[in-house]
Amino acid sequence: MPLRPIAIALLPLALAGCMSPRPPLSLPDASVIGFDGQHAVPPDCAKMVQPSHLVDAGARYPGVTFGCATYSNLAAMLARPADLVAPKPYAGADAATAAAAVRRFAEDRIKPLNSTSTSAATSAGATP
Repeated sequence: MPLRPIAIALLPLALAGCMSPRPPLSLPDASVIGFDGQHAVPPDCAKMVQPSHLVDAGARYPGVTFGCATYSNLAAMLARPADLVAPKPYAGADAATAAAAVRRFAEDRIKPLNSTSTSAATSAGATP
């Protein structure tokens, strides 16, 4: 019967009305972190606001700044902010050094850490 292929073809169109709208595809990436020549500049969160599609009893929820906290924290933690503009090329790993470390660990020939110390407190609340 020819109605079956037509019904199968129209089924996705009929179900498309039941689905929620697609999420915004303009989510930020690391390019939102700026560089002023000396420091990393965190993104402007006001520019990153995505409108909320949630409604509760007629009241619309506030917008969300996807990624703002993540990229602001990343900007604060960068050790070399100049790497944002001109990163150092990857030189590769030294396989022989890595294999030797794994072999020492497997054979239980691990070197102990050097003992270091800082100023020791003499008693609770007292200064040295």
